[in-house]
Amino acid sequence: MFLVLLGAPGAGKGTQASFISQHLGLTHIASGDLFRQAVEKGTKLGQSVKAYMDKGMLVPDEVTIQVVSERLSEPDCREGCVFDGFPRTLGQAKALDKALANQGKAIDKAMYIEVAEEELLKRLSGRWICRQCQVPYHEITSPPRTPGECDKCGGELYQRSDDTVETVKERLKVYFAQTTPLLDYYEAEGKLIRVDGGLGIERVAEEIIGVLKPK
Repeated sequence: MFLVLLGAPGAGKGTQASFISQHLGLTHIASGDLFRQAVEKGTKLGQSVKAYMDKGMLVPDEVTIQVVSERLSEPDCREGCVFDGFPRTLGQAKALDKALANQGKAIDKAMYIEVAEEELLKRLSGRWICRQCQVPYHEITSPPRTPGECDKCGGELYQRSDDTVETVKERLKVYFAQTTPLLDYYEAEGKLIRVDGGLGIERVAEEIIGVLKPK
């Protein structure tokens, strides 16, 4: 079984991808891990990936697909895998389908974890970090006992620039602009399944497994 897990930043797709891979015995492939592994191998492809990453540039689709194809050829992907954070664009989705077809494989389902934008903003913009020990807190889910102060070391809590409301809104705007055509693509193929991401981690996991592994 080959699955694509889609969801905006803060939707919890990484957590669900890990759960699905363990529950169904599928390899968990996260886009960030793919690039890191390619670089570690030191191959020409890995060197190409490193060159883009060192410059702070996005790795082009054609290079990304080469990395994905190489990963798919490894033994632990024979029984299937869960793609987490990839594909991100319609172009990547089509290229992935082509790469899989070359190996006699295909995406079975694309699971989209839907979470309201207001909820995503709460999840993403409420994070604070201790300047001294780097322990993370969240205004709603895991607040410190004393506002602005770390429970562990008493250090000052601060908010990273990419966790502010304004930055998070822009990240979500970019994500939805890229993902809408992707959702339409998988829906047209009859592969898209929407899951309510506001149900909580365990309920979302149950919903996904219930669809993928019906009784």
